[in-house]
Amino acid sequence: MNNDFPIPDNELQRLAALKRYNILDTLPDHAFDDATKLVSYICGVPIAHISFIDENRQWFKSEIGIGVSEVPRDISFCRYTIMESKMVEINDTHLNDKFKNDPNVTGGFNVRFYAGVPLTTPDGYNIGTLCAIDHVTKELNENQRNALSIVAKHVIAQLELGTKNAQLDAQKKIAEKAVLARDSFVANMSHEIRTPLNAIIGFTDLLAQTELDEVQRDYIESVQIAGENLLLIVNDILDLSKIESGNLAIDSEPFNLKKTLKHAYDLLKVKTQKEVEFNLFLDAEMPDIVVGDQGRLNQILVNLIGNSLKFTNEGEVTVSVKKIEETEGNYKMKFSVKDTGIGIHKDKLTTIFERFTQAEESTTRTYGGTGLGLNIVKQLIELQNGEISVKSEPNRGSEFIFLLTYKKAENKETAPKPMSKNDLGHLKILLCEDNILNQKLAKSVINNFGFDLDIAHNGEEGIELLSQNEYDLVLMDLQMPVKDGYQTTDYIRNEMNSSIPIIAMTAHSLVGEQERCYKVGMNAYVPKPFKQSVLLKAIKTVMNPDNEAIHKRVVNLSFLDEMACGDPDFRRDMIDLFIEKIPAQTAQLEEAFHNDDHDTVKKLAHNMKSSLDIFMLEDLSNCAAVIEEEASAGEFTSETLDKVNILHCGIIEVVKILKEL
Repeated sequence: MNNDFPIPDNELQRLAALKRYNILDTLPDHAFDDATKLVSYICGVPIAHISFIDENRQWFKSEIGIGVSEVPRDISFCRYTIMESKMVEINDTHLNDKFKNDPNVTGGFNVRFYAGVPLTTPDGYNIGTLCAIDHVTKELNENQRNALSIVAKHVIAQLELGTKNAQLDAQKKIAEKAVLARDSFVANMSHEIRTPLNAIIGFTDLLAQTELDEVQRDYIESVQIAGENLLLIVNDILDLSKIESGNLAIDSEPFNLKKTLKHAYDLLKVKTQKEVEFNLFLDAEMPDIVVGDQGRLNQILVNLIGNSLKFTNEGEVTVSVKKIEETEGNYKMKFSVKDTGIGIHKDKLTTIFERFTQAEESTTRTYGGTGLGLNIVKQLIELQNGEISVKSEPNRGSEFIFLLTYKKAENKETAPKPMSKNDLGHLKILLCEDNILNQKLAKSVINNFGFDLDIAHNGEEGIELLSQNEYDLVLMDLQMPVKDGYQTTDYIRNEMNSSIPIIAMTAHSLVGEQERCYKVGMNAYVPKPFKQSVLLKAIKTVMNPDNEAIHKRVVNLSFLDEMACGDPDFRRDMIDLFIEKIPAQTAQLEEAFHNDDHDTVKKLAHNMKSSLDIFMLEDLSNCAAVIEEEASAGEFTSETLDKVNILHCGIIEVVKILKEL
């Protein structure tokens, strides 16, 4: 180490403290520049700076009147200041034996007055200085000295804040990656479970349609119930994952409220024990048609009513629904599910809606269940701006009450005319699917529909069959060897220039997958295990050109509106900037990704994240976070490619929505 300048006794620890802040050679920062301007103003000097001193140099984080970024440590005045515990003030350098012959006193910066405050870390290390310098003699008053000390403390506080923010950002990235890893794990596990479950449920449904004796039908119904219960558990886990990721959308469509309630009642009545009376009471004044999410209401009701029926061995279970408020545009509805079952202890009522929680540890062993149902119910109700509460006494029963507000429907619902099985005529369908069980199931189902089916074991075989034969429709699995569903669809659309309807069929549930399917050119999406009615509906939808489904995400601008503080011009400018900049950055990111340019990908993904967060595009921001993380590691994987594709599709959709605003 150079010994031409004084060395503090704690030099090694001092340098370690300086390194901890990662401040050296960083870009200019307004906070530090403002502090330097303040020093110049307070002391009335032409030269001021904030600097940090490492082994061999004094580096200026912010400066006025110096014009260089660093000087050697052995010629700096501040090499002495960091040796002190308080301010060093030299009123006239010409009278100071230590500095009167210094090159920057006799020439250079012509320093005549110097005041330097050591920048001292909370653990006592002087890592730099805050200085005021003049070309004439000067003496600071007490207020100026106090102000310099306060500004020096502010500089250290700014450094500490930056360090804490960096740590928080690192922790946030770790947390985001953990969430994405969990979501990917859940999605992959759901795929592994759903693939065989698809075959079990599908073949059982087909078997139930054949001639069976009473014992066989009883066995088949037991298998169907077990399959449906397993599917409910898988769906519960997936719903929870989607809710936490902010990717579970609430629909807003007209539906018949009374029919929905009666449907749930009829569905669950068959599960009612003989000793239990199951009642449904509907308010005479409740509306027939409302606008909201019928599927989520059904999910809530089936869960709550199912619990009541499960935990009630005798007595009654009563479902009552009442209109409690009506405004010009809304109905507020009160739903009650009351039973005379085993009840819940008072000390358990506060945790009953937490995940993996049941009223008693023995409940899972006695009655089954994952402990996820009530947690999901609560979150689904809150997603619809509703609220839920519970009243209960052990051995006397429980009552769950939830409130939901629905919009009024503009027109009365008209029942759609059901389409018969044969109104599509004789269709010839191509299935691209590598799983043999799924092939057999699809063939049986499609043949039952009255259609013909050819099977390709992968995308390449599918392309070959499509080029040799005339088909009306393609059923496309997404995960296949040789060419997957995305690559195959892209080839069909762009190389073969074919507009044949394509329905995606997959057991996978990755966030953004449906959107990616639509963007690559598919027309519909059917998750496995599929219900025959759902598949047939999808086929009818894509075969009817007048029945085009709308697949549109919702862009939440509430954070942007909060930032705008009521300024519509600011809001518009931010939207225009997003439309102008983000698609271009996405294209640059894709190009850099294909060129294995890790640094460029890292910078672009990091920069895009802040813009995506402003528009509350959490799924796309998570994609960018994964891409940035992979780029930082210096290695791209298949997951990176997947996230780049999802990001590309998502940005196209968002820009389209923003342009329509």
